Amino acid sequence: MAEPIKNRRAEVPAPTPQNTPASNAPISSHAQQPGVASIKEEDLDRAAAASIFAQNPKLVQMIQGRLGSLVGRSSGYIESLPAVVRRRVAGLKGIQKDHSKLEAEFQEEVLQLEKKYFAKFTPLYQQRAAIVNGSEEPSEEQVKAGEEENEEEDETKAEKDDKPASDNAELVKGIPEFWLSAMKNQISLAEMITDRDEAALRYLTDIRMEYLDKPGFRLIFEFAENDFFTNKTVTKTYFYQNESGYGGDFIYDHAEGDKINWKEGKDLTVRIESKKQRNKNTKQTRIVKKTVPTESFFNFFSPPKAPTDDDDDAASDIEERLELDYQLGEDIKEKLIPRAIDWFTGEALAFEELDDLEEEQFDEDDDDEDDDLSEDRDDEEEESDDDDDGAKPKQEAQECKQS
Repeated sequence: MAEPIKNRRAEVPAPTPQNTPASNAPISSHAQQPGVASIKEEDLDRAAAASIFAQNPKLVQMIQGRLGSLVGRSSGYIESLPAVVRRRVAGLKGIQKDHSKLEAEFQEEVLQLEKKYFAKFTPLYQQRAAIVNGSEEPSEEQVKAGEEENEEEDETKAEKDDKPASDNAELVKGIPEFWLSAMKNQISLAEMITDRDEAALRYLTDIRMEYLDKPGFRLIFEFAENDFFTNKTVTKTYFYQNESGYGGDFIYDHAEGDKINWKEGKDLTVRIESKKQRNKNTKQTRIVKKTVPTESFFNFFSPPKAPTDDDDDAASDIEERLELDYQLGEDIKEKLIPRAIDWFTGEALAFEELDDLEEEQFDEDDDDEDDDLSEDRDDEEEESDDDDDGAKPKQEAQECKQS
């Protein structure tokens, strides 16, 4: 999905169509300095405005619509330039079009390069699937390359080797619950997996992807025979728009998922609600069962649809869901599939920069607290230390969610 272009401050101040005045402002040493309201006044104004907007959501929509209509509107500055200057501006636009064509060619070549190396990755993914599902064993070279060469690891391995092997260990096939464990360690996916989903995801044998003939990709989830649905594979396909976006990037258009053929009473995307109804005449009661949607990872295969003109009120909510849905697909394609073993062991979490994100969050909270304390510092000295108990606790590091 194309990201908004961030404005940059020009090195030399120059008039723009948005901020160029119709006439020059008078220069005077007696000009009145702009007044700055106190912090308390600003807080009061902000609180009053928030109250007004909260009570009038239509007013907010109207203001947003007005502001949106002003974006990109010319102030007349470009049109007021001499013809020879406007000709040069048009020439620069022509150069920019040539640049955009090259950007589109660049993105197309990147896509072809990705496909070329994906063909080289595929045999490795096939070996991984064979080992995970127990149809093959890794070679000695592969095991040696994967072992961590440090004393702590060697000591732990030696202790394990000294223990007698369990009879049941030889009966274990492949790596049980490999993909479920990997998904539970991937933060964005873990939030979608419910306890009920885990019973079905234990039958997940492989997650693959493939490129489409046109820009887009397909995620393929393979399942062993299970008690929940009859599908052997469940796929989800992401499509891009035909035209490239600003900078030549591909623009996400929509996604389509397979219909899951749930076995009777096993649909994990719904739950049964039972309600009592009383007959007004006979006073007899009966139990009425109703099927209602519920949270489930398998809702991933029923992606949201783009908002229509009739969905203005819910457009922002749908847009957020579309963005989240696309990001989940990208996470599976770019993170989970290429480095599934690192997600299974939890080592991939070290590269998610969780600590940096948490520090930024806490820094923002600390700044807010400092602003509040600066106003009532005398009152703070009189308060007891019991207030520290109500402070927001520091989040613990993300643990590996192994099954």
